[in-house]
Amino acid sequence: MSFGFLIYPGVEELDFQGPWEMVGMWHKYANGPAPCLVARNLDPVRCAHGMRVLPDSDFASVGQLSHLLIPGGFAAFDEMNQSDICDFVRGHSLAGTTLMSVCSGSFILLGSNVLTGRRACTNWKVIGKLREAGIEVVKERYTRDGPVWTSAGVSAGIDMLLAYIAVTQGEDVASTVQLHAEYFPEGRVYRNSRGEQPVPSYVTQA
Repeated sequence: MSFGFLIYPGVEELDFQGPWEMVGMWHKYANGPAPCLVARNLDPVRCAHGMRVLPDSDFASVGQLSHLLIPGGFAAFDEMNQSDICDFVRGHSLAGTTLMSVCSGSFILLGSNVLTGRRACTNWKVIGKLREAGIEVVKERYTRDGPVWTSAGVSAGIDMLLAYIAVTQGEDVASTVQLHAEYFPEGRVYRNSRGEQPVPSYVTQA
């Protein structure tokens, strides 16, 4: 098995780095799939906040992936209209690859015709935009609809990956990954100077 992480110029760093860490721990400590970075070519990719990363494979050479994660960022709204990236995602969907998105990566799934008839999560800022496209959007940290997993914004991808591991591999494996990643969120929500909690509604409803 191989777990692909799609990257493109302007991609949000933590959208793929957080889930990458979970998959990396899964691979190292529990025989999970090997993670790899996939882009349209092998040129360095400059991310949303300036980090530059090197792809491991391009679309033509990566082969069939068992999993493919699509991260987001503002650049996703341009990429969802690019035929090469959408053809790549759609081709893997048709081949039975487990697809995942983080944040606005859901819009690349939308542009690839993967979300038709499915429920999905996305970044709280663009819930309305995804609903206007005819998608049933749920205000949750992550959700699953068949072979497609989607999460809310940025850090939510970490929780989605842990949940995916627990569902598909069992809680013993998920526990191993969580321990080695030392990912135990404290659950603290900070207030602003007005005493408000500026968080997405699904956080306060949980």
